[in-house]
Amino acid sequence: MPSTYQIAQLKTRLASLSRHDTGGEPERFLLGIDRVDAYLDPGPCLFCLHDIHARTAADAVAANAFALGLATRATRERPMVWVFQNLAGQEAGGLNGSGLHEWGVSPDRVLIVRVRDATALLAAGEEALKSGAVGSVLMSGWGEARAMSLTASRRLALAARAGSSTAFVVRAASMSAPSAAETRWSVGSALSTGLEAGVPGRPAFVAALTRSRQGAAPAQWTLEWDRERRAFCEPAPVSGRRLSVPVPGSAAARGPAAGLRRTG
Repeated sequence: MPSTYQIAQLKTRLASLSRHDTGGEPERFLLGIDRVDAYLDPGPCLFCLHDIHARTAADAVAANAFALGLATRATRERPMVWVFQNLAGQEAGGLNGSGLHEWGVSPDRVLIVRVRDATALLAAGEEALKSGAVGSVLMSGWGEARAMSLTASRRLALAARAGSSTAFVVRAASMSAPSAAETRWSVGSALSTGLEAGVPGRPAFVAALTRSRQGAAPAQWTLEWDRERRAFCEPAPVSGRRLSVPVPGSAAARGPAAGLRRTG
């Protein structure tokens, strides 16, 4: 478990943010692509739990980036909390302020919490969710952990509803497990479409919806992230070559496109 001091620190930082009155806000959010949003109609639920699973350990950056896109869409201009397990940072890269900015997210709107293990990850995430002070809470874990149980996911779902915040749990280097999540996704890297003048393309993902409590059948899409719109978009056919995804483990794969950098 995180120490009493760590939780007290988190509570103090959350208390400095105003509790948000959701009032008449809609209870769904959109990804930004008409055909995908129509398929998911009425759309993923705000104030619920969503699971994102990296297809392979090498896809951890892609899974975290996709989850960041979902969290950005669900946050609705409110602050965001990103809880990062230390091992996830060691294996997939640490958070990078300039990368967040390039993503379209202001770093000063993201409260970053680093924790030791999965138990601490869940405890910090639950505390942030039920505070009612943030729009979304992103929890990035690594590896198998007994703490990641069905009961734990139910606690997160209840905390999200109680605090009017949306929860996103990213798991890498682990097997898929039962969860109370409203949607579950399996995410891998995709080829990025190069832009004009050889400019590197947008972050790209292969996102597979594996379960939806709203009844949408499993489906898969190739998506890119448009930082200007702060929304997902479909790869556009352009003249020129297609750029390959950086080799997993390389410096480029840890780069700012996903708001991550290598820390050691």
